[in-house]
Amino acid sequence: MPLENRPRLPRIPLSKRNRAVVRALNPMLVTYLEDSRDFCETDSILFGAALAVCRIIGAKLPAAGRATQKSSAIPAWRKRIEDRIAKARALIGRLTSFRSGNNRPRIVRTVRMAFAGTNVSLSQPDITQKLTERIDDLKQRIAAWGKRIRRYSERSRRFNQNRLFQSDQKRLYKSLERPEVCGAGPGPNQADTVAFWRGLWSEPVNHSEGPWMEVVASQSASVMPMDPVTITPEDVAEAVRRAPNWKSPGLDGLHHYWLKGFVVCHAVLARQFQEALDQKSLPSLFTTGITHLVPKDQGMAESAYGLFDGTFVLLNEVKLM
Repeated sequence: MPLENRPRLPRIPLSKRNRAVVRALNPMLVTYLEDSRDFCETDSILFGAALAVCRIIGAKLPAAGRATQKSSAIPAWRKRIEDRIAKARALIGRLTSFRSGNNRPRIVRTVRMAFAGTNVSLSQPDITQKLTERIDDLKQRIAAWGKRIRRYSERSRRFNQNRLFQSDQKRLYKSLERPEVCGAGPGPNQADTVAFWRGLWSEPVNHSEGPWMEVVASQSASVMPMDPVTITPEDVAEAVRRAPNWKSPGLDGLHHYWLKGFVVCHAVLARQFQEALDQKSLPSLFTTGITHLVPKDQGMAESAYGLFDGTFVLLNEVKLM
């Protein structure tokens, strides 16, 4: 199937059972990888093996495409603070009603509960002042709780974005696509946007280099050329070892975790990388970038460089294996 139609591989837990399944499937790939002719076939074999592991361990896979549904559950800490605010507002309403002369038993009972544990009596002369002070105290608490929600929400947003940037940059860029924050009118035409950036990235351009190139060439004439590079399976293993497990994959959707688990592919990848280096060519699998249209919020609209009336800014994400 086309790369863009592949199902999104989920992030599986790092448990002993899951590692055992990967280790059991690892030697079975030798037969398939021996017949692999290029990177595309190797990538398809590895993706199929990763998909088989996900099905064996019972990981949930999206039905079609790579779209994932986001949970809209409200955090427990926010619900607790919102409940406090709701109760404080209800109490303010009843205290205000009692101060206005409403002496219904339910209102009086609530006012007495509000002053429980204090020396305030409802029959004392300065009860109106005490009610006003109590109402002002509740309003200040509500304002403080509201600031706490905004502060916690901003901290949580920054934390989640930083963590998502480390694990899956594509999801981070898609989470930034918020048309509701864009107040500069309708978005740009898709065909115009594609044509504009294709003219910058895809059309060949003949640059006229200045005299500084001759100066640099003369200064570099004495530099010894680099020795030929030989890529070994150990080089591939070392490069994969230092890569994050679940960082955003490229167009193929294969995470580094699977390259670490299926160690039998290191020799095949080393051979195919060496062939690509000698032939000086790479398949589009390695050179295709992913571009996302991200609407800018009101704070960025005035400071950041904008395209098409400052409505969108383009983020380009190029992923290599």
